[in-house]
Amino acid sequence: MSLLEKLQKAGAKNVVPEKKVEEGKAPSPPPQKDQYSRLKMNIHQKLIEKVEKLDGDILQEKISLLAGEMLDQEVTFLPKGEREKILREIVAEAVGYGPIHPLLLDDEISEIMVNGPEQVYIERKGKLERAEIVFRDDAHILHIIEKIVAPLGRRIDESVPMVDARLPDGSRVNAIIPPLALKGPALTIRKFSHDPLTIENLLDYHTLSPEMAIFLEATVGGKLNIIVSGGTGSGKTTTLNVLSAFIPEGERIVTIEDAAEIKLKQSHVVTLEARPANIEGRGAVTIRELVRNSLRMRPDRIVVGEVRGGEALDMLQAMNTGHDGSLTTGHANTPRDMLSRLETMVLMAGMDLPIRAIREQISSAIDVIIQQSRLRDGTRKITHITEVQGMEGDTIVLQDVFLFRQEGADEQGKVTGCFKPTGIRPKFMSRLASAGINLHPEVFAIPF
Repeated sequence: MSLLEKLQKAGAKNVVPEKKVEEGKAPSPPPQKDQYSRLKMNIHQKLIEKVEKLDGDILQEKISLLAGEMLDQEVTFLPKGEREKILREIVAEAVGYGPIHPLLLDDEISEIMVNGPEQVYIERKGKLERAEIVFRDDAHILHIIEKIVAPLGRRIDESVPMVDARLPDGSRVNAIIPPLALKGPALTIRKFSHDPLTIENLLDYHTLSPEMAIFLEATVGGKLNIIVSGGTGSGKTTTLNVLSAFIPEGERIVTIEDAAEIKLKQSHVVTLEARPANIEGRGAVTIRELVRNSLRMRPDRIVVGEVRGGEALDMLQAMNTGHDGSLTTGHANTPRDMLSRLETMVLMAGMDLPIRAIREQISSAIDVIIQQSRLRDGTRKITHITEVQGMEGDTIVLQDVFLFRQEGADEQGKVTGCFKPTGIRPKFMSRLASAGINLHPEVFAIPF
């Protein structure tokens, strides 16, 4: 059953339905210092010494048993709840990532931000809140950072005070330490769902309307070149994942990213990841080099996680030389801003091209810009689906096909509004028709 049939069967409408929101909670007080920190530290050190003497792999249960025995030797009596909590934290320190380990296991948390030993924030359901955890001190945070980067063959110290890394589950990690971070080590972790979101999930979250979903499925199936634009945390990568799921099975897809985040279910996928320089400052492989190399890999589709530099020129050239259906994302606040950003990025490639030539490249390469925004209530919406129609004089002509009209906010502060088509049919409809994709006129009809 196609997406259109599913939506028609469900009787979907293009107005964002009202959604009950829980009452906002009062800001929680700062977490208290851990009174058992020294006890846990002592047991952790003894545990390390004990584990080093044992042969083979030590399972978590074995470590928990050893930690329990040591804890009972240190303290004659502890309330059951306190004892279990201390044991969990000791085991997390030994085999996991210390205080943030339970946060990593919580699927509702999308971002973890460690600003200092007693300042840990999380993003849950689009809202920032303070976490009820603490580190012992700056050295404790640094220890966790080193625990993350060491298995990847990376290091972080005064000579290399910044690092981007990836946890085994795919979560993206950024760490920065003194002297660049003036108040001590800072750690930011962007988590990703183990199961990639689908278009049905985005409809449930009211990120877009059913008509927009049908339209986007058609544009990907019709091999149009699409760029997803938006600010940090607006959901660009999630939308890119959803769009990639519309690529037909059997096509050869090459994905290129700084840190692998795109998860495709198709069988014929080649995943490429950029590589930073080593300790000597050598061996770096950039996104731009990977885009160039991908052209020699006979791709049907090229999916670039994000363009932010000179690789934009290579991406545009690929789109203009037969690699239709390519997808990428970029940072910008509006579709028009995205075009300006692309111009700047092309100039960063070092090519002395006139602005008109760059704009002609952009207008002939990009077919659709999807603008995604994170609204003030934490929700994420596709606010524009815009067609790039071509050039008029020295200006690239844009035409909005769908828009999100923000109407205000309800008593709980939840943004209200609706998705509306502009009523204008895109110029590329003939290209979709030649690919055997015919959209019903109702998709573009303005509701009354």
